[in-house]
Amino acid sequence: MKLQTSSRIAIYAVLELARDPTRQLPAAGIGEAYGVSIHHLAKVLNTLVRSGLVKSVRGAGGGYLFTGSVKRTTLLDIISLFEPVEVSEGTSRREAETQGGMALQAILDEIDDISRATLNSVTLATMLKLIDQGRFDRAPGEAGGRAGEKRG
Repeated sequence: MKLQTSSRIAIYAVLELARDPTRQLPAAGIGEAYGVSIHHLAKVLNTLVRSGLVKSVRGAGGGYLFTGSVKRTTLLDIISLFEPVEVSEGTSRREAETQGGMALQAILDEIDDISRATLNSVTLATMLKLIDQGRFDRAPGEAGGRAGEKRG
């Protein structure tokens, strides 16, 4: 599944902020840590503020605070702020009238349902636990391996 850049940035920002909800982080710090444009990050953070997951603190020493619940906020909650959570494009009208087209659409719909269910079951607490356990042995974007899978 591919996520839009805004969704990825939002997940990274929320994870950074949720790590210590009492700590204010400036947008520049988050942007620098992930190599993200401060302008794009600002738009994402504004959406997160409007959703109530994040609070903006103005003034000297200001920044952003996580105000959600790490145990209740899911990846789907964050992603759905930026994009519809669908995987399949659907079949064309002509394809949908064929048995093969109907079978393919049923499979694609099932994949969509599984993706939504998975994203809705993974909380920020789960993600932070994975990060704290250091269960990732490769850099983001590096080929091979899966999350939580140790090579050896």
